[in-house]
Amino acid sequence: MKGKKFIRRKGYKAVVVGVSAGGVEALSQLFADLPPHFPLAVLTVQHIHPDEGGALAAYLNNVSALPVSEALDKEPVQAGHIYLAPPNYHLLVERGETLALNVDERVNYARPSIDVLFESAAAVWREQLIGMVLTGTNRDGAKGLRRVHELGGLTIVEDPQTAVYPIMPQQALA
Repeated sequence: MKGKKFIRRKGYKAVVVGVSAGGVEALSQLFADLPPHFPLAVLTVQHIHPDEGGALAAYLNNVSALPVSEALDKEPVQAGHIYLAPPNYHLLVERGETLALNVDERVNYARPSIDVLFESAAAVWREQLIGMVLTGTNRDGAKGLRRVHELGGLTIVEDPQTAVYPIMPQQALA
């Protein structure tokens, strides 16, 4: 993630981040670089085994200047906070900028699904959203990132050449 620059355009409210295989290291690097007064909410889907969710939040809290926690159902979204989708739950954004969790069917073989988060966040924040797809081994996130773009949001994809697992970035760029 060398050479990254944070976008300073006014009006963004949130960043959605999707990662799969290799994602813990990518998230560690990204979150370590966020300043303590980062003005946006960060909502993240990491494909992870159901038994490892709390450990991920604890680990990322140690590398981030921002608070990191698993999202709670009906929790209001706050700027300067990193929310993780809990294992085995889809994370969505509802009108009114609150979070929702559900156990609907898997999407792209995953629950939580990156596409589910990205599509719901794009519907709420439209051009005020930044979507990021990083390392991973499936196509989850490609459709959702397209939706972020269609609704006027900024889209960022990790360079497949530098991703630990390039398939997700490649699919997002296709």
